[in-house]
Amino acid sequence: MQKADGMNYAPKGKAKPVVKSGEFIFSAVRLDHGHIFGMCNGLTEAGGTLKYVWDPDPKKVEAFLKAFPQAKAARSEAEALADKETHLIAGAAVTSERCALGLKAMEAGKDYFTDKAPLTTLEQLESAKAMVAKTGRKYMVYYSERLHVEGAVLAGYMVDEGLIGKVVQVMGVGPHRVSLSARPDWFFVKKQYGGILCDIGSHQIEQYLHFAGEEDATVVSSRIANYHNAAHPGLDDFGDCTITGKNGTTNYFRVDWFTPDGLRTWGDGRTLILGTEGFIEIRKYINLAAPGDGGNHVFLVNGEGEKYVDATGVTGYPFFGELILDCLNRTEHAMTQAHAFKAAELCVRAQMQATDLTPLVPGRE
Repeated sequence: MQKADGMNYAPKGKAKPVVKSGEFIFSAVRLDHGHIFGMCNGLTEAGGTLKYVWDPDPKKVEAFLKAFPQAKAARSEAEALADKETHLIAGAAVTSERCALGLKAMEAGKDYFTDKAPLTTLEQLESAKAMVAKTGRKYMVYYSERLHVEGAVLAGYMVDEGLIGKVVQVMGVGPHRVSLSARPDWFFVKKQYGGILCDIGSHQIEQYLHFAGEEDATVVSSRIANYHNAAHPGLDDFGDCTITGKNGTTNYFRVDWFTPDGLRTWGDGRTLILGTEGFIEIRKYINLAAPGDGGNHVFLVNGEGEKYVDATGVTGYPFFGELILDCLNRTEHAMTQAHAFKAAELCVRAQMQATDLTPLVPGRE
């Protein structure tokens, strides 16, 4: 797994097939973000059969085929989308282009699985909702910081078991290493990547809705800034947000691109879940200055005492198998469509409403 930057975060777990070879076929279309590797790892480990890969950049296709030699390079995007055997299209296009790809995939009769953020505007959201209603296909999202982190999966089970009572607040921090020299041009264009709250903030909002059991929420306040990257004025390197759920729960999160080079991994992502009878902390990727190099540290405190669990190898990544079965059976166990769209809506609204603090920074008036 790549530990230097989150762009190439692609966990590998134990194979737990839920279908036989050839029973669920998917293809990878558009390889603009490295998360496509994690998405395809998860689907193949759950028994999915990877058939085609396509991207306009042959170098990206070549690198993909080294990781997934079982795939075949499609001659065009249209060939992959039109294939009658393919159940699902997995894509990691430029963020602003993810919805357009999804519309084409669903129109072609395929379910769609996209990297986060799944879209960048409310207009795109409405078009995606309309296409889902028209075709009955799925528009699912790779919110990897919950779905592909065993510590987060375990924490979800703990919440479901009532080990901390009723959740009343979720707080999260999602720092990332910026790795400027490795980033594509679109990473610095806000219209294309959506802004920091739409982009990496989407992880935080999605996990809040999940852990708090909220189906709807309101963005109360949000802020963005470019504190340290004046050469890239389109880049938000800081953002934070406060949200109130329909059922009265609250959420605060901070995201940034300030992970120092001295950290062993790309970001010290943490989540704190407060309940009426206890709390859970997830240290997702590292335990600072501690021996070893792993993440998935889960701390539980409730009326019975304190407990620590290293969740590595404990839960696996059930989302992918559930998604495959949902596609085949037309069910909604992995994630509901309403949940995927609500998280997308809130991250767009948080970005739209954000106060830009950059003009207050000395020398940046």
